[in-house]
Amino acid sequence: MAVIIEPFRIKSVEPLTFTTRSERKEILKEARNNLFLVDADKVLIDLLTDSGTAAMSSRQWAGIMNGDESYAGSKSFYRFKEVAERITGYRHIIPTHQGRAAEKIIFTILGGKGKSFVSNTFFDTTRANVEYSGAEALDFLTPEGKIPHLIAPFKGNMDTEALEAYILKRGAENIPMCVMTITNNSGGGQPVSLGNLRETAAICRKYGIRFFIDACRFAENAWFIKTREEGYKDKTVEEIAREIFALADGCTMSAKKDALVNIGGFLAMNDEALALAARNLLIITEGFPTYGGLAGRDLEAMAQGLEEVLEEDYLRYRIRSIEYMGEKLTAAGVPMILPTGGHAVYLDAKAFLPQIPPAELPGVALANALYIEGGIRGVEIGSLMFGKKDEQGNHVAPPMELVRLAIPRRVYTQSHIDYVCEMIIEVFRKRDQLRGYRITFETPLLRHFTAHLEAL
Repeated sequence: MAVIIEPFRIKSVEPLTFTTRSERKEILKEARNNLFLVDADKVLIDLLTDSGTAAMSSRQWAGIMNGDESYAGSKSFYRFKEVAERITGYRHIIPTHQGRAAEKIIFTILGGKGKSFVSNTFFDTTRANVEYSGAEALDFLTPEGKIPHLIAPFKGNMDTEALEAYILKRGAENIPMCVMTITNNSGGGQPVSLGNLRETAAICRKYGIRFFIDACRFAENAWFIKTREEGYKDKTVEEIAREIFALADGCTMSAKKDALVNIGGFLAMNDEALALAARNLLIITEGFPTYGGLAGRDLEAMAQGLEEVLEEDYLRYRIRSIEYMGEKLTAAGVPMILPTGGHAVYLDAKAFLPQIPPAELPGVALANALYIEGGIRGVEIGSLMFGKKDEQGNHVAPPMELVRLAIPRRVYTQSHIDYVCEMIIEVFRKRDQLRGYRITFETPLLRHFTAHLEAL
């Protein structure tokens, strides 16, 4: 189907704010050149994240009105629990106010100095929660996932050979958990195959290491399996999702992605002793186990969203709309991660701006140029987010320098995306004029959220 038709009608609208180029230059300067510090009402098209930015459905809003706000044993909790159990198959469903709260709980229990957690790729907040516990977070992304222009169906996969070699070197007793992020956010929103999930699960069982799924975008990943992996085209997305979860010992989930809500998450597992420890920590930090830091109305909306995200008409539209954006940009020669992933387009800042070395933050330069040019806010995933310094104080760059343009679910229309593409192409035309940035202020963890930057 050439024309993308949204599988919904728009029932409520929100006005956008238009600014001039000169106004945006001043706004960015006042925000210390960090797009996280720009007020949302000064952004025209906000592609900073797809987390918590979805437009909820009429049925979700109806659920909001039906929310049971009882402190303990809320009927809204039991509706959410039934849906989450049906999809994941896990016995213990523990609600949290968002995904990083689930991460904080599990890594507080299992983490600590001298321990290592392994993944296909940890995202920023997951990595931060591992490191905050005193442990280290290590990525084992498949080699093809590190080549932006390479076309391959499952570039989010785990490098299982490297994973097993590391386990043998480090010792399984020092690795409390392996986490598979689906889809692989930092790796370009790329999916993971069921074959790779099975192989990784088998390695974890062989060495007695817990295997968890970071399930933020499980439905989008399941759609890619259905459409790209042999033997799954006749299976439903829900059947594929259940097969994914059955391979693991548990999962963390930010419901602010594939559950189509503005707040919420959960931790799920089969291990009763680990679940007891998690609930004890939940009570201290989040709330009683049947609300976990959420209002009953949020639990209702989350339950409904988990059902709606499995609708194949929605997923077909969602993935096709990202492909559409990628096709327009590729036709104009814009370098990006290919094939497009499930929730975002990732511009290859290293190839886009070869004149800017990684230490001078090419991703920041590109993201800021898009804001100045068209009021578009994306996010850098590169040397600001993941860069480190070696013992001599030299910059150590991550494998890729990217700008992620994450598309909120059910929010923007095709004309909005056409506008975004036009602005990216215009910046690409002027790319030789762009220069880098340096950091003038940073925090020890997650520095990209609050860093102050200066143009070079």
